[in-house]
Amino acid sequence: MRAVLILSLMALLPAGLQALAPSRGAMLETSSTAELEQRVKAIDEALSGLSRISLRTGSGSLGYRSHDHPDSAHEEWVQIELPQDTALDQIVLVPSVWRNPIGGFNADGFPETFTVIAGRKGEETGTVIASFSPADGILPRIAPLIIPCNITAAWVRVECDTLPPRLFDGRYNLQLSEILIFSGATNVALHQPVTHSGEPKVTGLTLRPEYMVDGFTPYFMNTGQGRSSRPFNATAHGQLSIHLDLGAEYVIDGFHLHAVELNDTAPQGLPSSYGFPRRFYLEAANKADFSDAVRLYTYQRASFAHAGPILMKHLPETACRYVRIQVIEPFVLERENMTPAIRTGFAELEILAKGQNVALHRPIRLENPGDVRHPASSLTDGRNLYGRILSPRQWMNELVRRHDLERERPLLTAELNQRYARQQINLRRLGWLAALLTGGIFCIILVDRMLRMRHIARIKERFAADLHDELGANLHTISLIGELAEKKAVTNPERLPGLLQQIQATTKRSIVAVHHVSDLQTATGLYKGLIADMNRAAERIVVDLKHKLSVSGEQHLATIDQQKQVDLFLFYKECLINCCRHSDATELSTHLVVGAKTTLLTVTDNGSSPPDHGAQTLPPSLERRAKILGARVTLTHPDEGGWCISLRLRNKRRWPRLTRAGK
Repeated sequence: MRAVLILSLMALLPAGLQALAPSRGAMLETSSTAELEQRVKAIDEALSGLSRISLRTGSGSLGYRSHDHPDSAHEEWVQIELPQDTALDQIVLVPSVWRNPIGGFNADGFPETFTVIAGRKGEETGTVIASFSPADGILPRIAPLIIPCNITAAWVRVECDTLPPRLFDGRYNLQLSEILIFSGATNVALHQPVTHSGEPKVTGLTLRPEYMVDGFTPYFMNTGQGRSSRPFNATAHGQLSIHLDLGAEYVIDGFHLHAVELNDTAPQGLPSSYGFPRRFYLEAANKADFSDAVRLYTYQRASFAHAGPILMKHLPETACRYVRIQVIEPFVLERENMTPAIRTGFAELEILAKGQNVALHRPIRLENPGDVRHPASSLTDGRNLYGRILSPRQWMNELVRRHDLERERPLLTAELNQRYARQQINLRRLGWLAALLTGGIFCIILVDRMLRMRHIARIKERFAADLHDELGANLHTISLIGELAEKKAVTNPERLPGLLQQIQATTKRSIVAVHHVSDLQTATGLYKGLIADMNRAAERIVVDLKHKLSVSGEQHLATIDQQKQVDLFLFYKECLINCCRHSDATELSTHLVVGAKTTLLTVTDNGSSPPDHGAQTLPPSLERRAKILGARVTLTHPDEGGWCISLRLRNKRRWPRLTRAGK
């Protein structure tokens, strides 16, 4: 919110003094998007209530233009002489406006580098009020430039030592439409003497030094506030008198007479001075019959340059209640093939007392009005064709504020558009990232499902293998012991109880194996150690065969995962069962070599036929067990006879568990 506050304060500063504020670009970078949006909204709301910069059409005075030069390195100045030392608080420079056929309207001859100086009576150097350079960014503009001040002075001078080029031929000069110097609500520069660097006096039809303080600006008052009001318009053929009753006695010191607005059509359908008398008197009185009338002002229009949207005049301070405008020479509208038409019209009559319009909503009485097209009450309703009428100072301030806000708004919208574009890019990136993540999640789910299915398949395979190998081995053992018991029952009866106990123990192991066949590692009593279980399995399975088991590298057994040791043991049991069932062997030897990285298990018999009834291929049960182990298994027929089953297994190192010190 701090950045928004700074932007708001900058909008209140007059152009040219914004260099004293922090860089607007820096504030754009530090403000959040929400703050910028809020600022744009605030600007739009402010603009809706500010006067509009509406340029005059028709003809009139243009202000002051200095001598022209071939280059910019020349000094020109203009100085307004005030009648006495006066407290000043604001200076307004109004640019001359040129219609550029390419870029629209532009300030013509308005300097970027200049100094404003003010001094008291008798002072020659004065005090610098303000100094401007191109870094202040006061151009381009067609709005006034406001320079706040707090000084007591009797003259104000604008000095320019680097002249700007004028638009129509590129030569260099200084040009201003109007200079207004405010002391409170009063423009003390109005109709004051002007001196300048171009002595002898520059003369021209519409460009003269005195036109710089005649009160005619290149704008008409378009506040856009409140209801519009049609101007008073009468067709009196005699001397029209407009009587105004102020309701009480006031000390009046000025008046503003607003001309009929003709800027509502393009091109302008009537002359710029339409309805404005060529000559009239302004009189004041304290009696309603004007028997004590005092003439305060006489207007005589010598040329079209002496007319404008608002005729502003200072008057000698006069205490009065009644004011009268006496039209001596009305406006005459020349018409082709028609009788000239006499017209007298005004949009508003303001009578000022210390800057306050004391004529507002006061009654009007007409003498010899002729045909009145719009009521005389519109002369004091405080409105013109475009809405409420403001004081000159407030009007100028609103024009400057609109200019500053309209210059600021494109910067804000450009920054917002850039941020919106970046947000769109980021949103697209987020969309692609979301799609990528969705695809990744789908792939992860699919892979996980495949892994789970593969794991389930492995579990099924292991379950089948364990069920086949463990129960098959136990059942085969029971069968062999049963056959042996049958033989010993006749030849050696004393061994029969021991054989029956073996059958009972094997049966119990089979029951336990059925309960825990899915996880042999958790089956109590099933696994006591690889070497011990291999010896015990050999004793149970190869009962009548001569068997030899040799082990080397037993210290490396810790490098083999326990599950792999179980699977290796089950593979070995299946080898024993196949040899006993199918090879007709009498001798069997097993050699287990455990290395640091690999383990080699070799089972050799002296049988006369292959383990699977003559086919020189591994039995499916051994292939299944080797696949579960992830090992390589081969079946060979040695030259000395019999068969040899070899299994090569890569060990998987188990990281040792960390133990606490001292344990």
